[in-house]
Amino acid sequence: MVQFELQNVEELEEICSKILASSQHKIFLLIGDLGAGKTTFTKHFVTLLKSEDMASSPTYSVINEYKLQKGNAYHIDLYRLNSLEEAMNIGIEDYLYSDSYCFIEWPELIKPILPNTHHSLEFHILDNGKRKILFS
Repeated sequence: MVQFELQNVEELEEICSKILASSQHKIFLLIGDLGAGKTTFTKHFVTLLKSEDMASSPTYSVINEYKLQKGNAYHIDLYRLNSLEEAMNIGIEDYLYSDSYCFIEWPELIKPILPNTHHSLEFHILDNGKRKILFS
């Protein structure tokens, strides 16, 4: 597990570069409280992947698709879903096995069907307002 502590949001570009360089998989589980930085992280990572699109929160759409120079990236927010069945109904397995980058917020709901080929990122808000990211 690698730990990053951020003083400010400008440091995310370098942290995303380090995570990309050490990534073995394209699925990233984003774990943390509301406001911890999951969507902001995804925006920076998608930019690093040379997205043609501006990333935004998929809270209401559930899934946002971003075109990359090579392929697609999917930003999936499962916060509003209530069951694994609902996730299956939106075609979650198609995204998980698409060989595309997937950034999944609130992934606890789909743990029973997750492939072993994923990374986890835990986002923590520290007392001083800084952020800590644990990457595994």
